[in-house]
Amino acid sequence: MNQQNLSSQFVAKTLFGLEGILAEELKNLRATKIVVLHRAVGFSGDKKLMYEANLKLRTALRILKRVFSFSATNSQELYTKVQEVYWDRFFSAEDTIAVDSSVSSEHFPHSQFVSQRVKDAIVDQFREKTGKRPSVDLENPKFRINIYINKDSCTLSLDSSGASLHKRGYRLQMSEAPLSEVLAAGLILLSGWDGKSTLIDPMCGSGTILIEAALFASKIPPGIFRENFGFMNWKDFDPLVWEEILKTSRESISLFPGKIIGSDISANAIEAAKKNIINAEFDVNLKDGNYITLMKSAFDLLEKTEDAGLIIMNPPYGERIKQDDIISFYKMIGNTLKQKYEGYDAWVLSANLEALKFVGLHPSKKISLMNGQLECKFQKYGIYPGTKKTSTVSLIE
Repeated sequence: MNQQNLSSQFVAKTLFGLEGILAEELKNLRATKIVVLHRAVGFSGDKKLMYEANLKLRTALRILKRVFSFSATNSQELYTKVQEVYWDRFFSAEDTIAVDSSVSSEHFPHSQFVSQRVKDAIVDQFREKTGKRPSVDLENPKFRINIYINKDSCTLSLDSSGASLHKRGYRLQMSEAPLSEVLAAGLILLSGWDGKSTLIDPMCGSGTILIEAALFASKIPPGIFRENFGFMNWKDFDPLVWEEILKTSRESISLFPGKIIGSDISANAIEAAKKNIINAEFDVNLKDGNYITLMKSAFDLLEKTEDAGLIIMNPPYGERIKQDDIISFYKMIGNTLKQKYEGYDAWVLSANLEALKFVGLHPSKKISLMNGQLECKFQKYGIYPGTKKTSTVSLIE
């Protein structure tokens, strides 16, 4: 039987609110037995699919390959069950390892203790067999092992991704509150953008939404810039299959016909965005262009260049702005949309639910998301004829 075609069980981890989008991405990759979980999606596939998932999924953080499932209610049971796995099938005593744990169980109140106990079981097995043991490297291990415990149900997995998949490899500089690449890609997919019409991010920061939009529109896999994935260290890594996936992925890349426009009031943010965009190998035009256009401008002073399109923005939430000013700022957002962007759809991500009320437009969609530790709403506003009647615009310089 061809080992390449053997089906395995996997879990793709993601951010809260992106599970449905990730499931759709996996469906497009021809994954089977797709099950939506909490901040994750389970699926089945072969080795090639695992490679493709790491390279191509825009909303996944990690791809875990399930190794062993069991029940345990105490430390000793956990230790004994972990030792039932023949770990030398996967790595040797000369390799470095790290154990990540996710625990929701009254039997195991501390995830750090679980990680330590799993690590002990693995290294003790090697020591008993060979007299040597793998070393622990929490920063850059060759192998990551994941243990998930829900009540008394335990699942051991190998992390095929290595570093988190949000680390695309193109970002050189960050703005004050950078948006995760995975969340930025999720916003684009949730918005339903077709990759052809004009997309504007008027508060672009270091350009993450702009770059993720360009990657999507050009059919460029988000992992194309990365040099290393965890599965490359596995004993069964097949470089020929991997090279074929890279080859066909590069052949599918295409120029996209629309415009992506970013602006920000901060000159430092625009400079950071420019460097990141260039590092992602996209053309940048600081005045007017057909690919990614950058402009230093406040949103209310930004000149509209197209009759219709899509706006996605991640405005300040108010952590460093006074309450009165943040309300005026969100009023400005609504008034600018109404006055300048008839025919557009606008999506706004914010953790400041009170300030969102002052946009002054009725959202046609509300999606709950997490930006780091902050609970957010991603809200859609359709700017239709007749919405221009508004109060005086509040300008924030």
